[in-house]
Amino acid sequence: MRAPAFWRTEGGASRLLSPFGHLYGALARGRLARKAPRAALPTIVVGGLTAGGDGKTPLVIALAKLLSAQGERPALLTRGYGRRGGRTEPFAVSPKDDVTTAGDETLLLSRHGLAIVGADRAASAAFARGLGATLLILDDGFHSQRLSPDLSLLVIDSDYGAGNGRCLPAGPLRAPLEAQMAVADALIVIGEGAAGRVLSRSCKKPVFEAQIVPDPQAAKALAGRRVIGFAGIGRPEKFFHTLAETGADVVATRAFADHHRYSENDLAELTALARRQGATLVTTEKDAVRLPPAFAAEALPISLAIAEQEAVLETLDAALSRARLSRAS
Repeated sequence: MRAPAFWRTEGGASRLLSPFGHLYGALARGRLARKAPRAALPTIVVGGLTAGGDGKTPLVIALAKLLSAQGERPALLTRGYGRRGGRTEPFAVSPKDDVTTAGDETLLLSRHGLAIVGADRAASAAFARGLGATLLILDDGFHSQRLSPDLSLLVIDSDYGAGNGRCLPAGPLRAPLEAQMAVADALIVIGEGAAGRVLSRSCKKPVFEAQIVPDPQAAKALAGRRVIGFAGIGRPEKFFHTLAETGADVVATRAFADHHRYSENDLAELTALARRQGATLVTTEKDAVRLPPAFAAEALPISLAIAEQEAVLETLDAALSRARLSRAS
């Protein structure tokens, strides 16, 4: 789905839906408070404050890179949202998997570490241990609370913040703001917007800042070229902004719903638009894995640059040390 405009600012639609938001919020608060089993491996859980577009997947990838450089072997656990495969048991993503069997975000994760798909988090954790993983990183496991975390990280888009401050469907929050803040061990604020900074100042938890940055080589190749950006992600406007920052001449943009499955009509319309504009089609890596291999579009890779990397590493090391000590006792 696409985030409706009224999720960002208070209005008649959000007030009309507020009773449903209160009900959803109460249920979500209960999920956050429930007890969960502890995995045999240290467990880092990543969640987004709102319903998509905060930057969970880039953070998971950044954490995997940081921890791998420290000699760890992280397993990246995901439910494989959007996949249509019938497998119920946990499995490790391999080159033979595609978006249908694994999901688009999972394919991206598999490029940076051991990615395991499974609806049962505890079973996935046991499977990861059997494959030699030394720790777990749960992509979007914050709100489900299926495994007890040793470190919970909450991602906030600094431009969007908490939107209108209401829970789904009246607003974008996946649980009441104060409940999410209480569960989080630290906040990762991505971007330079005021909304996220206001939230971080009101929270008595460690706050780390980060930025989405385009791949330097890809950005250099796009500079000065006429391009059309298209994306089916949580907040396509974020990608369009990053695309413009490369120095490309963005002559048009097209936004689709998150995890959008591109039809033949979609692809034909995009191709026709590119021909009329004399421009190159450019999309996200997440969208690229959902496109036919022969489709004429370029992907702009991005990564998450953490401003205080050493401080984040200290936080990770401390959490892992505590987790291992508690499991050894």
